[in-house]
Amino acid sequence: MIREDWAWISEWFRDPVLDRELGPLDGEWLEYVLARTEGVELVLRGADGRPAALLGCVWDSAGVEHGITDIAVDPARRGQGLGRLAVEAALAWPEHPPAERWIAFVDPENRAAFGFFTALGWDHEGCDALMERFAWSPARGARIGSV
Repeated sequence: MIREDWAWISEWFRDPVLDRELGPLDGEWLEYVLARTEGVELVLRGADGRPAALLGCVWDSAGVEHGITDIAVDPARRGQGLGRLAVEAALAWPEHPPAERWIAFVDPENRAAFGFFTALGWDHEGCDALMERFAWSPARGARIGSV
């Protein structure tokens, strides 16, 4: 993500669903994301070159478990499998430091997100700090981000 992405990101978050589940976003969030070095916000673009999804990652310096912090899909293109594609692309992105597995936390009231990670085959590990915890480990013990 780059500063110029802010225009379409802020437009997306005018959508009541995105704003309720992930917002509100503001300039402080933008500055934090642009300055952080322990993670990244990845932009998935469609075949037309337009942004289709935004996915946040935070990296574990110990290399044990990286986290997905947010997934936002273009509100005009919901229900087209873009969230799944965004997760697959993010996990395959070669610039992540190596890690043994990935985790994601879901608000217990966000049934759509709960179903999403379940459908992707992530393991539900129960409730952790009032959030539902999901985990995914790569097949055959390969380390994510390794060559």
